[in-house]
Amino acid sequence: MRILTFSIFIIPVWVFSQNTISVKVHNVPSQDGNINVAVYDSDESFLKFDKVVKTGSVEAHEGVVALKIENMPAGEYALAVFHDENANNELDTNWLGIPTEKVAFSKGKMKTFGPPKYKECVFSVNSDYEINIEL
Repeated sequence: MRILTFSIFIIPVWVFSQNTISVKVHNVPSQDGNINVAVYDSDESFLKFDKVVKTGSVEAHEGVVALKIENMPAGEYALAVFHDENANNELDTNWLGIPTEKVAFSKGKMKTFGPPKYKECVFSVNSDYEINIEL
């Protein structure tokens, strides 16, 4: 009975523990606008604006910009980052749909014919996590 009681109290702490993803964005070219981060948790939701798990934003400045995404449960995630130079909270694109603002991803790189896949960008969070992303 003691083992059962002990496990009932331990399991909720592990299942519901919240973590922080610390994001460092390198090579920010200017202080114009904001650096925006979107967090995704599945292949189906990846890069869909209406399926973002969580977002973060911070004012841009040249060089390295840091921000934190807090209260993330343990799991697998992928990040999309963009430098919103004109601070309109949208990823601006040209008439072909190609981004005109700098874009980067956790682990994956932009390809010649489009963004990387979710599985190329995914990372696991089991505790506080720090990631460096080159813009």
